[in-house]
Amino acid sequence: MDAVTLGIAAGTLVAGLLAGLGAGRLFEARRTARLRALSEAEVQSILQTARQEADTIRRTATLEAKEQGYRVKEEALADLEGRRRELEKAEKRAVERDESMGLRIEQLDQRAEKLAEREEELGARRSKLESAEASLSKRGAELERNLEKVAGMSAKQARETLISGIEDEARAHAAQTVREIREQARRDAEREARKIIAMSVQRLAVDHSSEITVSVVPLPSDDMKGRIIGREGRNIRSFEAATGVDVVVDDTPEAVILSSFDPIRREVARIALERLVTDGRIHPGRIEEMVEKASTDVKAKMREAADELLYELGIHDLNGQLIDVLGNLKFRTSYGQNQLAHAREVALLSATMAAELGLDADLCKRMGLLHDIGKGLTHVQEGSHVEIGYDLCKRVGEKDAVLNAIRAHHGEEPARYPETFLVTAADAISGARPGARRESFELYVKRLEKLEEIARSHTGVAKVYAIQAGREIRVMVMPEQVDDDRMSEISEQTARMIEEELQYPGQIKVVVVRESRSVNFAR
Repeated sequence: MDAVTLGIAAGTLVAGLLAGLGAGRLFEARRTARLRALSEAEVQSILQTARQEADTIRRTATLEAKEQGYRVKEEALADLEGRRRELEKAEKRAVERDESMGLRIEQLDQRAEKLAEREEELGARRSKLESAEASLSKRGAELERNLEKVAGMSAKQARETLISGIEDEARAHAAQTVREIREQARRDAEREARKIIAMSVQRLAVDHSSEITVSVVPLPSDDMKGRIIGREGRNIRSFEAATGVDVVVDDTPEAVILSSFDPIRREVARIALERLVTDGRIHPGRIEEMVEKASTDVKAKMREAADELLYELGIHDLNGQLIDVLGNLKFRTSYGQNQLAHAREVALLSATMAAELGLDADLCKRMGLLHDIGKGLTHVQEGSHVEIGYDLCKRVGEKDAVLNAIRAHHGEEPARYPETFLVTAADAISGARPGARRESFELYVKRLEKLEEIARSHTGVAKVYAIQAGREIRVMVMPEQVDDDRMSEISEQTARMIEEELQYPGQIKVVVVRESRSVNFAR
């Protein structure tokens, strides 16, 4: 029993040991599998994290690369823009140089033409001199033979004696003659020029009246103002819309004022309003009817004025388009001077001077009449009156002398005809004579201030005075800073600056004064 019990106990112990060993191994296997699973999960997590970090790094690097690319691109574009600007500046400078070279080439061509003319003239003189030399040689041979016979002198001695005497006498006589001719020519030219200009101005002595930018229409009574205004202002609005003129109804007794810088519109409005006041029926329909009739009458009046002037000047072949534009000058002004009267005056002045000088008086009339024709279109076309008038006359086939007068009287091209100089002089006389032109007080003050400002811009100027209503400017310089040569430079530079920067009628005299004073006292 004991042996059996011990056997059973031993078997049980062995079985327990085997069971425990199996359970331990199973537990260890499960634990190992669990650790392996955990390791694999951790590895996968680490790999996922690494992938995410790598992706983040890759995206960051991509963004940085793009930003770097954008910066490089912007820098490249900025560099290209700078180079483009430099190229444009270089191209502009090249164009300016080309224009300057073109001008120089044109000047050289003109000089070449003058030199060619000079060479032709010298060739003609050379031919005359050769002819004279041949004649003198023949005469000298005859004198040699006569002297040899009469004086018994050798040909060489006679030649020397004769030539010496003739040369001395010829030099003295030629020098005296040249001095007398030059002095006489200078005196005669100045006297004749003054006489011709004075005589021309005296023959054309006319009255001048400065025109203004407003017209006054008289009314029979102040009650008419209410009818002109109309109910709730409908009449006055219709009138202003139809005429393009401002109607001023104020406290002025029995009168209204029409204001406009376009004298043609102002004249149409004046005639229409006077007729409406006389008729008494004032309403929008009647206003439009009267304005249309007045416009037709004003056009007829302008055409009639142009025809009368052409008949007075004896010009009968002017283009119809030019006649219409010429009529517009009846209601155009420059500094208050009526432009149709100015055209007539320039035509007659230049023709009178041309007749005295033996030039073409009829051509001068035509040139003087059309020299400012462009002012009749400046209110409807862009550009200066010179270019507008030049293009118009060229388009209708006017003579080259007329085209030259239009441009040359403002210095835009050189005068190519002697009559052009007369037209330019007549234009200056007509515009500069006292009373011919006027300007507003504001423009007058601004012009004087600009004159003094230009003169004061030079170094060494002490004081500046604009006198003679702006037609003369006195520049007082400091003698210790400005010498006599510098005085001439200041005077010349001031005159050129005035020509370039100001617009003015007539001419402006620039006088530079340098005064030195020495002061002391006796006590």
